[in-house]
Amino acid sequence: MYVCVCNGVTDHQIREAAAAGCGSMTELTMRTGAGACCGSCVDTAAELLASETAARKVVHELPMACAA
Repeated sequence: MYVCVCNGVTDHQIREAAAAGCGSMTELTMRTGAGACCGSCVDTAAELLASETAARKVVHELPMACAA
């Protein structure tokens, strides 16, 4: 799904950016262009980035918690 129509940024690209370590909307804008034009996508893009980052953090913490 397109999140940023102005720059053609998809939800998949935002997930890829999160997987590559992108941790803020400012960085996401620099990497993908999302939110750089009209700004109507910023809330959706930020929510997607935050949820993807949180999901990845939980997945990475699980093995450590199990090992303890």
